[in-house]
Amino acid sequence: MPSFNQCVDCVIVKSMLSTSSESPKHVVFENLAAVAQALGHAHRLELLEGMAQGPRSVEDLAGLVGLSMANASRHLQLLRRARLVEAERQGKRVFYRLAGDVEVVALLKALGRVGERNIAEVRGVMRDFFHDRDALEAVSREELAERLNAGQVTVLDVRPEAEYALGHVAGAINIPADELERRLADLPKGHEIIAYCRGPYCVMSFEAVAALRAKGFKVRRLEDGFPEWKAAGLAVEA
Repeated sequence: MPSFNQCVDCVIVKSMLSTSSESPKHVVFENLAAVAQALGHAHRLELLEGMAQGPRSVEDLAGLVGLSMANASRHLQLLRRARLVEAERQGKRVFYRLAGDVEVVALLKALGRVGERNIAEVRGVMRDFFHDRDALEAVSREELAERLNAGQVTVLDVRPEAEYALGHVAGAINIPADELERRLADLPKGHEIIAYCRGPYCVMSFEAVAALRAKGFKVRRLEDGFPEWKAAGLAVEA
């Protein structure tokens, strides 16, 4: 009996081989359904979030999501067949990237909005883990861009150093979340700090904000993360 992933694979391949005798609308919907099938696993959504930071090797992505190399490769192949990611071989290693940062990030954002509005479990997690832990309103991308240009804030990237190196908000300093406690002296106490990480569901920025406020820093979060900032066409450095 085929596994669930094999069944998903069959649907994706079948949709890509649709015949010209089908109506144009059906062909479009069948291929859109294949994309939806590819999104239908938590690990694949996490892999997409990882690639939204920049191109990543299979080994890196497997470690990020906590998968074996074989399982990570399987999920990545399904995403590739659905045209959500692209692969490039560099020597003995294969690197994956999003097939269109703007479109795929927007797709993930839209999926999140639907979940937050329509699914009670998602609303509960957002309320209990995210909103209740940070009563202050997050900073929008537009506001941060204006204040950054005016030199009014310090932008703090709390992602791991390797992700910061792939790309970051222009002018941001990098202190990974697990190094924050011992590097407090690197942060200005008299300047407002705006922290960000991988995206709207990344807990690192919430934890960093809570830890810094407890130490007397004036700090808020960016409303989402680096992928959304980059997809919006705002200034980045690599």
